[in-house]
Amino acid sequence: MTLSELLPSLGCEAADHLEPGVWPRSTRLGEDGELLFAGARVSHLAARFGTPSYLIDEQQVRDTAREYRRALPDVEVAYASKALCTRSVLRWVAEEGLSLDTCSAGEIAVARSVGFPAERMLLHGNAKTPEDLKAALEYGVRRIVVDSLDEIEQLGALAHGAQQVMIRVTPGVAAGAHAAISTGTEGQKFGFSLLDGVPDNVDAAAEAVLAQPGLRLAGLHCHIGSQVSRIDRYEAAARRMAEVLVRIRDAHGVTLRELDLGGGHAVPYVGGEPAFDLGGYSRRLRVALAYECAAHGFPLPRLTIEPGRALVGPAGITVYRVCAVKRGSRTFVAVDGGMSDNTRPSLYGARSTARAIRRA
Repeated sequence: MTLSELLPSLGCEAADHLEPGVWPRSTRLGEDGELLFAGARVSHLAARFGTPSYLIDEQQVRDTAREYRRALPDVEVAYASKALCTRSVLRWVAEEGLSLDTCSAGEIAVARSVGFPAERMLLHGNAKTPEDLKAALEYGVRRIVVDSLDEIEQLGALAHGAQQVMIRVTPGVAAGAHAAISTGTEGQKFGFSLLDGVPDNVDAAAEAVLAQPGLRLAGLHCHIGSQVSRIDRYEAAARRMAEVLVRIRDAHGVTLRELDLGGGHAVPYVGGEPAFDLGGYSRRLRVALAYECAAHGFPLPRLTIEPGRALVGPAGITVYRVCAVKRGSRTFVAVDGGMSDNTRPSLYGARSTARAIRRA
């Protein structure tokens, strides 16, 4: 991959300032113009650890976790480990009192290696393997989010006792982000439909879970997409999911006590992109949910959210080394990274900010 493919313009590399809101809080320019990260010269870190390298500021991750807990004191905040699943990161979020959202046996294994409390974990994903389910059951992961009738049957056969499950619902809410990262509308692979007459809809899922003696239906789950900046989209999802809770109660006689509204909170990658309004999100989300529950005579459920990128993305940078420069009708600056570590530009045209860490 070339740097010109990653970035539409390299004009920012010669700037004598760092774009506000994009770089980690501990990043600054030294007196000689070199990029400093948490007090260390980035060139020294690249020389010591090689490139590509991910650099992440532990204190900023911890501070952001605390900001979420302060803004949402009565809400369970579960870090979505798919954003960055390393032992250190999972240890940090565990120590900050967050829960953990996993989506594979591998992520569960990393969590086990640091002793992450199983009662504060959940597993979800639309294509869980038997190994994923067995890993969750063996470790005692408290909640498993089911995503298909096949999975419900398989989990029911594996579970012993009363495994708590949540049903992932497709709420029919457009996230307002790129289509490739919008997951809450009809016609895509995640969740059970709300449409009547569809074989694999939420009512069929509820019936299937309730028919399994080893499963206990604990709540509902949804996720509308990634890089979502519009709070009204989360409000709409909360209202829709409250209606689904009432629908399950009226149709199946079960009052579900838990609701997971997923994550996807946007973070800025280039100057001028807005930061996610966490305070506004907290206020408007809770008001919308409380209003809908009160209107339908439904008890307010225990709420869970799953920020991932929002916790670690703003705290980190990726360091590449320039391998070659080719000048022709276009100038290409080739670096030692690729789509394996920076997929967003190729997948959905995402833009990022870059600069040379020092200039000869």
